[in-house]
Amino acid sequence: MAERGDPQVAEDYLPIVHLIFSNMKAWLNGVHHGVAPQHLQAYLNEFTFRFNRRFYPFNAFRSLLGIGGDTEAPTYAELYSGEWSHPTTASGHG
Repeated sequence: MAERGDPQVAEDYLPIVHLIFSNMKAWLNGVHHGVAPQHLQAYLNEFTFRFNRRFYPFNAFRSLLGIGGDTEAPTYAELYSGEWSHPTTASGHG
């Protein structure tokens, strides 16, 4: 059953969720100064990748090399025409 209304209830059950969303919003607004909706998934993918590997920078670098070597990048035209969509974490590399 979902609890609504009292922020303390959410904090008691999910203490790190507020911190994660706060960090994500600060990162998006501070580093990128806003995000276009069509590219939001790419930014969320990057945040998730960085967050999940924040304690192991070498593993993050090694993972990034593996992902980059195994992934075909879109062309500029595909990226802005709508023919290509950003992968989600459910489809593989997250």
